Amino acid sequence: MKEQHQGFALWFTGLPAAGKSTLAEAVAVQLRQHGVAVEILDSDQLRQVLTPHPTYEDDERDWFYAVMVYIGQLLTNHGVNVLFAATAAQRTYREVARQMMPRFAEIYVDCPLERLQARDPKGIYAKAAAGTIHNVPGVDTPYEPPLSPEVVVNTEQQSVAEGVAALIVFLRSREWVQ
Repeated sequence: MKEQHQGFALWFTGLPAAGKSTLAEAVAVQLRQHGVAVEILDSDQLRQVLTPHPTYEDDERDWFYAVMVYIGQLLTNHGVNVLFAATAAQRTYREVARQMMPRFAEIYVDCPLERLQARDPKGIYAKAAAGTIHNVPGVDTPYEPPLSPEVVVNTEQQSVAEGVAALIVFLRSREWVQ
């Protein structure tokens, strides 16, 4: 029987609208072009299935991230490389993922809140300011940035292409890709 290798997991974390999904998608395109199979677990897409009417309350978030990590663990255990695009505002969510997946790296997608509020493609920050939504990380719910991320991409200062290049260099340095 052929031995199955462990897939790697990259967790893109950062405030809403920082560019997590954009960067994860761009990394996936680059990897696939070089023959590396990868799946994206995007919290926005996964929420549509698991919690179609999310409340973003703590209990719901705890459950949601536990399920997300479990899915990622199943995939990586079967040799699938996974890119998580998810705020995961509490460090503990990301630390649990790190413990569950041996080939794990945390990618901090950093951008100043003022820039994100100006960018606001989904209107999250405008709705939070108007009081029509609550529990927005960085606004009325704390966001705990990573203490020691393997890679930091500042989307105010770096282009998507520069971020992708930095991540490919990182993956090669770990020998997770060639």
